Amino acid sequence: MPATAKLALEDGSIYAGHAFGAEGEIAGEVVFNTSMTGYQEILTDPSYCGQIVTMTYPEIGNYGVNAIDVEHESPALSGFIVREESRVYSNYRANGDLGSYLKQHGVIALSGIDTRALVRRIRTVGAMRGVISTTDLNDESLIAKAKASPSMVGRDLVSEVVPDSVVGWDSRLDEWSEIEINQRRQGQAPAGKHIVCLDFGMKWNIPRHFVSRGNRVTIIPGNRGADEVLALEPDGIFLSNGPGDPEPLTYAHDTIRQLVGKKPIFGICLGHQLLALACGAKTFKLKFGHRGANQPVFDLTTGKVEITTQNHGFAVEEESLPDCLEITHRHLNDDTIAGIRHREHNAFGIQYHPEASSGPHDSHYLFDRFQQQLS
Repeated sequence: MPATAKLALEDGSIYAGHAFGAEGEIAGEVVFNTSMTGYQEILTDPSYCGQIVTMTYPEIGNYGVNAIDVEHESPALSGFIVREESRVYSNYRANGDLGSYLKQHGVIALSGIDTRALVRRIRTVGAMRGVISTTDLNDESLIAKAKASPSMVGRDLVSEVVPDSVVGWDSRLDEWSEIEINQRRQGQAPAGKHIVCLDFGMKWNIPRHFVSRGNRVTIIPGNRGADEVLALEPDGIFLSNGPGDPEPLTYAHDTIRQLVGKKPIFGICLGHQLLALACGAKTFKLKFGHRGANQPVFDLTTGKVEITTQNHGFAVEEESLPDCLEITHRHLNDDTIAGIRHREHNAFGIQYHPEASSGPHDSHYLFDRFQQQLS
């Protein structure tokens, strides 16, 4: 019989269920993701650092886990919540089950609760701080811990996931990349451009897309300065996704401000927000964020609607947008800004993940657009 575990929210709500994965206690901002699949990519996305992720789809784990479908070396999220953990998995690529994977990486998880009720509460009240525990089952104690846990606002979570050194992506090619590179290179010479990625917690599928187009990719920690970026002689600069509030990352604002106009720039998710901040805009915290593989976005340039994957709790404030930036995309659920571009320089940002293939190919044109700017 699985051990009992509890989730406590800062508003006093308690949810009792079963523990799976690692044992212990963890605090974080409780959010939800509406994807039906892709739980391994969600688990290993560094953008979830500091958060407890609830899956709205009721059964998670039914296709197991494998060594390829990861977005980073290991999970960065605080905790994981599902309605039902599938203990039986079936997929020809699988080499393990979800529970064992979580235990291996020290992720505390909770199953057996009414995730619909939890998600409805988050949608009503907003994303809240919470605590999952397999060791302390006292309601009052857990609620007090949730209230005392750090807020997402004003916190630099990038410092917890940023890489230690500059590396070339070619040293980490995998099966997916090799197949894509071979397919794209048939009958054409590689582009040979050099893209420098400022890594604030980057998903690995992004440099895979750059490399698959024949580019050379160098990854540099997101806390490095503009001089160090330019010393690498890039043809283009990428600003990656990452966790948390973009406003405290003043070092990144300063770096990007110095890079705008020097080289073509492309930002995704947090990178999009940082580009906006560097140009003089402001950001704000969404009530419960956009997280899932079914988020509709309207392209103001083409009039087309894209089905996108998103994972963010902050957005660019439209009222603060400076004259040098124009809106290119909007989120159709709440009309928030989903894309911007600079009016004078080759710099644009997108508030969703074109590499995640939820369309499945609706948004790949963004990588091609950046590629054209490199020439």
